Amino acid sequence: MRIGIPKEIKNHEYRVGLTPESVAEFVARGHDVVVERDAGIGIGADDSEYAAAGASTAGTPQEIFESVDLIIKVKEPQAHERKWIRPDQILFTYLHLAPDPEQARDLVDSGAVCIAYETVTGRSGGLPLLKPMSQVAGRLSVQAGATALERTNGGRGILLGGVPGVAPGSVTIIGGGVAGFNAAQMAVGLGASVTILDRNPEVLERLGKYFQAQAITRFSNSANLADSVAGADLVIGAVLVPGASAPKLVTRQMLGTMKAGSVLVDIAIDQGGCFETSTPTTHESPTFMVDGIVHYCVANMPGAVARTSTYALNNVTLPHALNLADLGWKEALRSDSQLAAGLNVCQGHVTHEAVARDLGYDHVDMLNVVG
Repeated sequence: MRIGIPKEIKNHEYRVGLTPESVAEFVARGHDVVVERDAGIGIGADDSEYAAAGASTAGTPQEIFESVDLIIKVKEPQAHERKWIRPDQILFTYLHLAPDPEQARDLVDSGAVCIAYETVTGRSGGLPLLKPMSQVAGRLSVQAGATALERTNGGRGILLGGVPGVAPGSVTIIGGGVAGFNAAQMAVGLGASVTILDRNPEVLERLGKYFQAQAITRFSNSANLADSVAGADLVIGAVLVPGASAPKLVTRQMLGTMKAGSVLVDIAIDQGGCFETSTPTTHESPTFMVDGIVHYCVANMPGAVARTSTYALNNVTLPHALNLADLGWKEALRSDSQLAAGLNVCQGHVTHEAVARDLGYDHVDMLNVVG
């Protein structure tokens, strides 16, 4: 099979679909890999490293999209890239379709086979292809929030860890999953006062055992959420509904209860955001103000630490990508129900139930298209 790795073009997106080491795995199995020129420069991998791994080089993304069977990316294809996608071509990347009807429409119209990292499931549950980026985003969220809290950046002028004789900053984390847990680890490590909210009693019990007195856990009902947000210097939104749009948990009205210069960091922005006032931002211009509250809503947070993120992502995507190349998409999906859960759009049909529901498409069961 011929595999293509285009250069990522989203604002300040430095990750790349395959590392040179991963390319070598495909080449060793007899596949052809073509990498766009300078695609790996953001992770410190130049074209000579990809050539040494056995890849050829293309000068333009269009050359790749129009000549390969399997496209491996990190972020969703942008509007002009989607024009080059062909029927039955395989696209393997993060898609986040529920809050992006234009992308969904273009992929449906393309007739391509579109498999989303974020909905591939694990044999013991969870979302293993989303997990490493959730880990990165969770850790980055505290770093980004701490920076946004600086007075020069519009924040309250709060040092999250405080100093002797001065109270630390207060951090509220909404969601105790992978991203929320990693955010809590970082915030606790800085010495902040940390509260974690979740609706799952088992998650709360696990968090309580892990953090003990270092963090407060609260059940996420309306009253506890409102109280925790009002008292926070930094609120981190880390909720996830697989494949679907994130629920809007923090309303604009709640912003009026917060202290001026407090910060909201929306990790869920890829799925539409969990704050009513969230809109996507970029690494180039990461924050904006609403009602005196700083909002950080960068939609590709892990792109800021591209080398760490790319290698962590390849660790989990490579086995699935190799199966797609070795077996073809139909046999790969038939033989692996976890990978099949990642199929979002296929040959003009929406095959993920949550995406179909949120965007108003008829849901077509994966088995009907795989056969």
